[in-house]
Amino acid sequence: MTTPLEGDLGWMLGVVFRAYVKAAEHVLSDLPGGPRGYQVLSAAVDDRPRNQVAIGQELGVDRTILTYLIDDLEKQDLVTRRPDPADRRSRLIVATDRGRSAWQAHRDALRRAETHVLRALPEGDVTVFRDLLQRIACDAQTRDPLKDLCEVVQPTS
Repeated sequence: MTTPLEGDLGWMLGVVFRAYVKAAEHVLSDLPGGPRGYQVLSAAVDDRPRNQVAIGQELGVDRTILTYLIDDLEKQDLVTRRPDPADRRSRLIVATDRGRSAWQAHRDALRRAETHVLRALPEGDVTVFRDLLQRIACDAQTRDPLKDLCEVVQPTS
């Protein structure tokens, strides 16, 4: 028998989110900033280098906090700040070779953690779940004042 709480979207999202956060924090605990540091490193690995302001907007991370995160990632030789050829006052945040290797290893570990969190679903359902969740997240992101990243992940027709 199910209870009314079991059908509540907020409760369901909360339970899955807490399980994901617990797994992600464990897997990413050796990175400066944990999951947030991983997101910054992911942005720095991207082939489209961006400055700190753009990364902060994309991730929804306060500029002051982001500065400390980048400083800590830079101290571990995971990212570097490079002059932006389009704006000498701006610095692009770029992953170092060590940062790219660390990102790959953490990405693989995070994928295993995600598989653990989603283990109640058959593999085909995981793909459908991810696609539906992406659609919901992209729609929610377009309603948010943060920069819309969903255009990047949407398949082109």
